[in-house]
Amino acid sequence: MSSQTAMSLMSVAEFALWAVLGFLFWSKKLQRRFPAMGGYLALRVASAPMFLFLIYGQSQRWHNDLCFPIYFYLYWAVYIASAVFLFFICIEVFRSALSAFPGLMRFGLVIFRWAVLASVIVSFSSIDFPHNKGTLLVDFISNSAFRLMHSVSVVELCLLGFLCLSMNALRLSARDMAFGIALGFGVMSASDFILASFWTRNTSLTAPLQFVSELVILLALGMWVTYSALPEPVRKPLMVRANSTILRWNEIATALGHTGTQVALQPAGGFFLSDVEKVVEDALTRNLKSHESAA
Repeated sequence: MSSQTAMSLMSVAEFALWAVLGFLFWSKKLQRRFPAMGGYLALRVASAPMFLFLIYGQSQRWHNDLCFPIYFYLYWAVYIASAVFLFFICIEVFRSALSAFPGLMRFGLVIFRWAVLASVIVSFSSIDFPHNKGTLLVDFISNSAFRLMHSVSVVELCLLGFLCLSMNALRLSARDMAFGIALGFGVMSASDFILASFWTRNTSLTAPLQFVSELVILLALGMWVTYSALPEPVRKPLMVRANSTILRWNEIATALGHTGTQVALQPAGGFFLSDVEKVVEDALTRNLKSHESAA
């Protein structure tokens, strides 16, 4: 079997897994809980057949002058749209994991959005473009898309690390769909970061690294299919001690995000000093009377 045939079979298997995952995801109505994930799956399921058709058309030399531009712009459009969806998926997973602590969830989402914005700004500020004007548009699209996905990958890894460290405190099960989504994206992000150090600019579609990347994607898809197929454990009402640390943090975060009622503070008048003087006079009077009676 040639490497091109093996890659084609893996691409077909990837599309089949995307389709199975989409069917299980929507049949269990998980898109109501994770609407951004549902949109992301719809995008991948709809775009995969078009990519396969265009790749097959190029191999058969069907209007190569037309197939390649369509494939190029369609690929980067889907790539950028996927990165945008992934930002919202991270927010959905974060919200689902902290659903038992509404105060921490609202306060954490504010910090999370600012962290995402800072990551995007830092990533785009380091873009460098070649001076070749003929490829300026191509380089702008590809570099911008890579930087955006790089920011998303950092956020995904941070989210997975947060969930792994706080699973016990949040009473989050490893079989929960929120953790499964974060685990799958975290595995793919870690693979992208590791393989990025070995990529060359003109890597072919049948290079060994492409097979490794495709295998990681198939592994993540198989993981999500398993999570979607198995019954998800019902999240029971969270029972924590009244003096637990996370409950105090939740109360503090709720207080920070709650406007509350306004209290007018009046300046102290002279009544307090007058009362003190009266108490002192009464005490002196009683002491004098007690001395006189003793005498």
